[in-house]
Amino acid sequence: MADTSARTLRLLSLLQTHRSWSGTELAQRLRVSARTLRRDIDRLRELGYPVDARPGVDGGYQLAAGAAMPPLVLDDDEAVAITVCLQAGSQGAGDGLAEPSVRALGKLVTVLPTRLRRRVDALRAMTESAAWTAVPLSDVDPAVLTDLALTCRREERLTFTYTAADGRISTREVEPHRLVSLGRRWYLVAYDLTRHDWRTFRVDRLTASTTTGTRFRPRPLPAPDAATFVHNAIGARRSGYTVTAEIEAPATDIHTRIGRWCTVTALPADRTHIEMTADTLDWPILLLGRAEAEFQILSPPELVSQLREWGARFARAT
Repeated sequence: MADTSARTLRLLSLLQTHRSWSGTELAQRLRVSARTLRRDIDRLRELGYPVDARPGVDGGYQLAAGAAMPPLVLDDDEAVAITVCLQAGSQGAGDGLAEPSVRALGKLVTVLPTRLRRRVDALRAMTESAAWTAVPLSDVDPAVLTDLALTCRREERLTFTYTAADGRISTREVEPHRLVSLGRRWYLVAYDLTRHDWRTFRVDRLTASTTTGTRFRPRPLPAPDAATFVHNAIGARRSGYTVTAEIEAPATDIHTRIGRWCTVTALPADRTHIEMTADTLDWPILLLGRAEAEFQILSPPELVSQLREWGARFARAT
């Protein structure tokens, strides 16, 4: 029975890639006969998984969409990645996703294997969010994130190769403090033992990281928290625009709609002042549209010109 259950889970994992598998391919992967494969497919259907079967030379098996969502089979990296995204969603403000994200996160963590739960717990404990935008989207291996989080938790020195923005490559030895998600990036906050100062490192530029086995006593961070430190460090060297505007809507409504991406200040007569920084002016235009209210641009003048261009383009389209 144990072999049958394990094989059924393996079959489900293959089908969840959403590609069409021939019966021969699946039977070879599972090392079973065609008859046993058909029984396993029937078992999945009994459990509520809609598996489509197409006969003929070009036929095969494929998992279809069903009326209800059955349990999923996740590999280690997928489980960690979903946990990271759910944690980011649980920290969102006013977008309706925070509460369901917390519920889903609780369910997922409860059923994680011990080897993964330890890594995920470290990631949750050692991560802070500065929330310029939603979920970080940079190409960072979940295993790298959890390894860094464990090193932060163990208070163990770390060495790695780092590629700076100008392409220069250097080897760093640091005392890791926290991971921070900011905008669409992950950052490691650490005390650089070569520069003798606190630094932020983009995780996607960090390679060949290894722990030294040397423990350290944590130093006081020169900021209220790691998220503030990264926000200040990155904000100080961000190029682009500071956008300010007044919106004809209450501050509570604006905070709900776009508050995670800008600073919201209530004004008299149910008006709202917002301020944000951006590398380009396209993003502020999209946010102002999402505010769903009349607004007035205060700065910069370039935004007014670009808004006129967008307006003319949309008018021509309609």
